[in-house]
Amino acid sequence: MKQLHVFDTYVKSPSGELMHFDVILPEQDQRRAIKAAGKWLDSVGEPEAQVNQENCFFCHSTTANPETIDEVKQRGFAIFKLEGCPDR
Repeated sequence: MKQLHVFDTYVKSPSGELMHFDVILPEQDQRRAIKAAGKWLDSVGEPEAQVNQENCFFCHSTTANPETIDEVKQRGFAIFKLEGCPDR
């Protein structure tokens, strides 16, 4: 797993806060990225934030660092928080 694929994701919480994060996957699959984003949002207490094909889209492929590769192997995806994301 040398190349990982990054999906740039922007969602608004029900309170109106903008969250910006990347979903990182071993394959370039937008549906899987949307599912992974929803799963992560549920885990951080934001289950009502809506993720769809307009706000979660393929950005680029990259060579991953070992920590990200391990996270993808364990969870099936990784999240890289950029702006407005909960600390959980």
